[in-house]
Amino acid sequence: MFEVLPEAVDHLRAGRPVALATVVGAEGSSPRDPGASMLVLDDGTVVGSVSGGCVEGAVYDIAQQVLADGVAVREQFGYSDADAFAVGLTCGGELTIFIERIDPDAADVVAAVADDVAAGRPVAWVSVIGHPEDAWVGRRLVVRPDSHDGSLHEEFADHAVVADVRGVLAAGDSRLMHFGPRGERLGEEMEVFVSTFQPRARMLIFGAVDFAAALARQASFLGFHVTVCDARPVFATPQRFPGADEVVVDWPHRYVAAEAGAGRIDRRTVVCVLTHDAKFDVPVLKAVTGLPEQMRPAYIGVMGSRTTHADRLRRLREAGVTEEQIALLSSPIGLDLGGRTPQEAAVSIAAEIIAQRWGGTGRPLADLDGPIRARR
Repeated sequence: MFEVLPEAVDHLRAGRPVALATVVGAEGSSPRDPGASMLVLDDGTVVGSVSGGCVEGAVYDIAQQVLADGVAVREQFGYSDADAFAVGLTCGGELTIFIERIDPDAADVVAAVADDVAAGRPVAWVSVIGHPEDAWVGRRLVVRPDSHDGSLHEEFADHAVVADVRGVLAAGDSRLMHFGPRGERLGEEMEVFVSTFQPRARMLIFGAVDFAAALARQASFLGFHVTVCDARPVFATPQRFPGADEVVVDWPHRYVAAEAGAGRIDRRTVVCVLTHDAKFDVPVLKAVTGLPEQMRPAYIGVMGSRTTHADRLRRLREAGVTEEQIALLSSPIGLDLGGRTPQEAAVSIAAEIIAQRWGGTGRPLADLDGPIRARR
């Protein structure tokens, strides 16, 4: 949702309300994940999307009503609905969308959230989307790791919701949460949707080779913050890696130690070691696999032939790397796509990272049954 907020700031500061529609529930093969948002301005302008085109028309009409009367609406769209074909949601999935009005007095709060996102600071937007008392619906909080804005107009509820949302924010998730009507943690009557923003996940590419240049472009396209690191200054230059956010000249294992010490490696980080040179690979893999559990990367891929990999395993064991640590490695790196070029190899590596992240099989969808899209 955060990509649409900057568009709202000037509108709000001009004294004009906006309607924010957010996906708060998604089942089956629905086209967008929870947290996807669409902004409707009072001049009819639309920013963003909640379904990739399936239900935008129906949501737009509801947003006009919400702009007029200020009453938040929660609407469900699904293939089984009588009007499913009328609104265009024929994918077999189901979407629940919450549409709320944001008034001009919230301009500074919205601007501060937009600033957080631009600066890469974690932030969560929290809306009450269901409650036994209608007056609670639409109340909102903005939660940060060490502060919050807004109020649910109940001190106990503020304290409970803010504390629990911080856990969701740390995980970088967007989800529906339930509390009692006054914030009791054992209740179900109050439904709260949490949209979170976290800085881009990192991809650390070790080895300033042609495969790294192709992978950097692919990873940037997927939304990663990409770092290419190599100890050889003649190869590690920004000109050779236009797809990378930064190019670092340093020994890879030393760079890992420094980044870990600064808290810049976490469970969302992915590591690709492309040097297939033992003097680089063994020290950096020992450093990466030896990180504490809370810093251990989500993926550690290592390039090289099967012969190179067998030699690498021998050297890692001699260096004291355990079998449990070795099991963390994806090597040879990538899925079997039959590619030959660095660009095709980059797609293969990206495909393996995506499959591992969401539990995909890597098999053709035509050979499988069930939903075609992963749910968070």
